[in-house]
Formats: sequence, C-alpha cells, structure tokens
Amino acid sequence: MDRILVVDDDPLILAALSRILQSEGYEVVTHTDPAQAAKEQGFQVVLTDFMMPLLNGVELLRTLREKNPRAVRLMLTAAADFRTASEAVNRGEVFRLLGKPWSLSELTSAVRQAIEHYRLVESNERLTREVAEKNAELTAINRDLERMVVERTNGLLDGLISALDYRDTETQWHSRRVSLYSRRIGEEIGLTPTQLEVVEQGALLHDIGKIGVSDTILLKPGPLSPEEWVEMRKHPEYGYKILAKMPYLHDASLIVLHHQERWDGKGYPQGLKARDIVIGARIFAIADTVDAITSDRPYRKGRPLSVARDEIRRCSGTQFDPEVAEAFLRIQDAEWQRIRKKVEDMENAENALWAGFTPGKVPNRVAS
Repeated sequence: MDRILVVDDDPLILAALSRILQSEGYEVVTHTDPAQAAKEQGFQVVLTDFMMPLLNGVELLRTLREKNPRAVRLMLTAAADFRTASEAVNRGEVFRLLGKPWSLSELTSAVRQAIEHYRLVESNERLTREVAEKNAELTAINRDLERMVVERTNGLLDGLISALDYRDTETQWHSRRVSLYSRRIGEEIGLTPTQLEVVEQGALLHDIGKIGVSDTILLKPGPLSPEEWVEMRKHPEYGYKILAKMPYLHDASLIVLHHQERWDGKGYPQGLKARDIVIGARIFAIADTVDAITSDRPYRKGRPLSVARDEIRRCSGTQFDPEVAEAFLRIQDAEWQRIRKKVEDMENAENALWAGFTPGKVPNRVAS
C-alpha cells in the first residue's frame, strides 16, 4: 500500500486530509509537529503545510529529503504565504503547490500524480540498468514523465495566479482572460504549439511580480504618488526574477519582463522598442488592452469590443506592433465573447465551490 506522510499544525485540517486520503486507499501517517515528522522514513509522498511553528514546510522537506530522497514532495500553503512559491520550488524541490482552501479533485489528482511520478522514477532507475533489453519500455516511461512535467507546470501556474488573486482580487480572472486572448492572437499570426504555450504562460503570469509590491501601494484606493509609481513599475522585474529560476518557465519569464514595454520604446522597465520586445509581450499588450476596455471597473462599466478595436487601430505603430494589431482586427467579436464566457463559467464554478467555506472548517464538497 502506498504510504503518505501528512504534516499540518492544524488538527482539523490534518484530520480532513487524512480522511480524504484514506478513502482513496492510501496508508496515511500524520503529524502536527514538524520536528517529529522530520524523523519519518519509508513513504512515497509527503504533503506538508508551509507555515508551521519552529520548522516551516521548506525546511521540513529539505530535512526529509536527506533520508527519503525519492519521496515526492507536495506543499499546502495559505494565500498570504504564496510569496514563498519560488523558494519552495527551487529549494524544496516541490512537485506541486496546492492552495488553501483546496478543491477535492485538485488534491486527489495531485496525490495520484505524485504516486505515479514516484513509481515512474523508480521504474526509470531500474530500467536504465536494463536499457539494452528494455529500450522501448524506457522510452514510454520517459514520455510519461515529460507529460507529468507539463502537468506540474500547469499546477504551479494555477497556484501562483491564485496566490496573487488573494492580494489583488481581480487578477486571477483578468490573467486567465488575457492568457486565452493572447493564445488566440498567437494562433492568428501562426505561432507553433510550443510558442503558443509560452505565450499563454507568460500572459497568465504577467503580474506575478506584484507579489513583491507592498500592500500599501498595491491596494491603495487612490492615485499613486510618483515615488509609489517607481516601486510599482518594478513588478515586471520582480516577476522575471521569480520565474527565470524555473527552467521550464524561462521563455515565459521574458514575456513577464517585457509586458509593459511599448512598440515605440516609451514603455518600461527597459524602454525596449519594436522587435526587441519578445513576440509574446507584443501580443499580450493587445490582449491586455482588450480586457481593460471591455471589463467593468469601479469607476465605469465595461465598454463594447468596438471601442477596443478602435483603440488598437488608433495605437497601431505606437503602443502596439502593427502586424499583431492587424491579426487581432481580423478575429471576429464572437471569438472574444466565447473566451470571456469560458472564463466566467470557470469563475462561477469556483465561487460556487467555496461559497460555504469558513476558516478552520473544511467545505462540504471537500469533506464528503
């Protein structure tokens, strides 16, 4: 039976996690004391909270890795702790980040993927010694591992965007809209599937650097002072520094770094011009403008797509890449409406899931 170590200093959450995982058929070992948990051996997966007394989740995972190098590491973290996501991934070698509150499907899927990853790595090591006889089997396993890296990346992206959304509540759905808008524009200009993935990732994470901006600036209700704007304009660089350390997000990190640059060179942080700006950032600039114009704001209602079209046509060659603007203008309004409806459905489904959630209590759909 697969054995899972679960660590959380909240007994209610620990009990809920244990009940869920036992119902999935796993042997579960639980600890509220991370120092005691650090002594455990002989498990395939460890699922730990981040913020705990004396020993945080990253420190615990580093300790456990010495005696359990093959164990797959999962981390739960509350909204306020997501600023440590980069540290967790790079120092703790975390396979997947899960936010609190979690969804039942996300939790069980992540654990299943972790168990599968453990088995695949174990098989990979064995088959490497037998490569002469079992080369075909080894190839199939490596293909599965590559698929799981993609799934891991997608899970990390979701976690990072959810983290920022807890600080800036419109960010998540804005980011998801512009990522899909950007992908559609990329399709129109003929990007390859790999390039489309990079564009979607970079657009999704464009504002992740705001995690490094202080709440007094990020959440300020009125206009920012010149000094505050200096700090706010550092967020592309903050985002780049977070993502560039993850090899599979390096190309996307350049989109994050360039997303406030302009075709005419009047943007920031580097004042890049024309094709010195990566194509993903040039695409994002148009997708972001579309969403800004057509979405509701506290001071005005969202305006029709025709207004966005006029603005992009007017700013083609100054703010926007003319070729990308032309590609956008070729796409019918129905396409943008379909994408917006898709994201609205996602938002409504998530709101329904957590409608009854209160701190310290597991939602009904999670507890069942």
